[in-house]
Amino acid sequence: QVQLVESGGGLVQAGGSLRLSCAASGGTFSNYAMGWFRQAPGKEREFVAAISQSASRTYYAGSVKGRFTISRDSAKNTVYLQMNSLTGDDTAVYYCAAFRNGNVYRPQDYNYWGQGTQVTVSS
Repeated sequence: QVQLVESGGGLVQAGGSLRLSCAASGGTFSNYAMGWFRQAPGKEREFVAAISQSASRTYYAGSVKGRFTISRDSAKNTVYLQMNSLTGDDTAVYYCAAFRNGNVYRPQDYNYWGQGTQVTVSS
């Protein structure tokens, strides 16, 4: 059983930056690809970014490509999401998730989820 705990959310002005962290425990971190999803009020959960087990491959939603960067630190069992040039459209609860096999873009393929962290971008 893998536990995921997100941190780093908060209130930021448009154009600003935040770095989200997701600490994993209870499993072998290197066995899992990691992803970030987000859900805004009244909307479905959507894919944001993912990184493979070895960190050799990264994946991004078109809406965040070039602004967000996903990375992982195996020594700390942590995955990060660096978010730059934030806009109001980025306001959402951000979730970290882990999976071993499947389609990185599909939330139903992920095995474990964190509780989420709120990101609010003010204009």
